[in-house]
Amino acid sequence: QVQLVESGGGLVQAGGSLRLSCAASGRTFSSYAMGWFRQAPGNEREFVAGISRSGDSTSYADSVKGRFTISRDNAKNTVYLQMNSLKPEDTAVYYCAAEPWGDSRGRNTYDYSYWGQGTQVTVSS
Repeated sequence: QVQLVESGGGLVQAGGSLRLSCAASGRTFSSYAMGWFRQAPGNEREFVAGISRSGDSTSYADSVKGRFTISRDNAKNTVYLQMNSLKPEDTAVYYCAAEPWGDSRGRNTYDYSYWGQGTQVTVSS
């Protein structure tokens, strides 16, 4: 089992940048595929980005491709989401997710077994 804690959210102007971090407990972090999802008020939780256990494979939602970058540091048990050129429509609670022995292709909430509590990202126009 793994526990996930997100950080790095906040308020930023359109065009700005933020870097989210997700720290995982345990000694088997490299056994988990990781993902970032987001949920805006009134909307379903949606996939943002995923990364394989080794970090050599990533996937992105079309809406963030070219602006967001997912990465991981297995030595630090941490996954990151670098968000550039932020838009007001990126405003949401961002969640980190983990799936043991998964890969970067998981794009649905049911592809992940463990979730963090979320961090709020607000982009003002």
